Amino acid sequence: MSSQTNRQSSYALRTKRLALSAILAALAMIFSYIEALFPLPVPVPGIKVGLANLVIIIAIYRLGFKNAFLINVIRILTTGLLFTGLFGAIYSLSGGILSLMAMYLLYRTDKFSMVGVSMAGGVFHNLGQLITACIIMSNYRLMSYFSVLVFAGMISGILIGVAAHLVYQKLPHLTI
Repeated sequence: MSSQTNRQSSYALRTKRLALSAILAALAMIFSYIEALFPLPVPVPGIKVGLANLVIIIAIYRLGFKNAFLINVIRILTTGLLFTGLFGAIYSLSGGILSLMAMYLLYRTDKFSMVGVSMAGGVFHNLGQLITACIIMSNYRLMSYFSVLVFAGMISGILIGVAAHLVYQKLPHLTI
């Protein structure tokens, strides 16, 4: 193969990755918007299913950490500006980054299923947001709320993980 053919192939591959990343970022933003429109009717404040995390998990498995990170940050900042404001974006960003790092580390071990990776992501997302709340409010006692958030994160993580697994199985597995 000539070097020009290799460059064209490399360019086509980067273009596919960029296009898929843009589509996934838009989809994650749509899921965040839908979730904002229909809040869960639970008595505990701040609990959400985390529909956008479905997209992030698929991005980890399909595109790797770097693209999943960019998709997540773009989604959080855009939806923060549009729907939740500065503090909402700060809380989401802290939870989203901690969650993504935990999910990617577990994914890399190759010892956890997509559901297990997602469940950890749900728990660590809540932990990241709670740590941020403790720092902003200068009140470490808020960590007592984590016992409730652990279970909420596990349940939503399992639901999202099952959905992500089902979607991932249906995706065409082209080289990207």
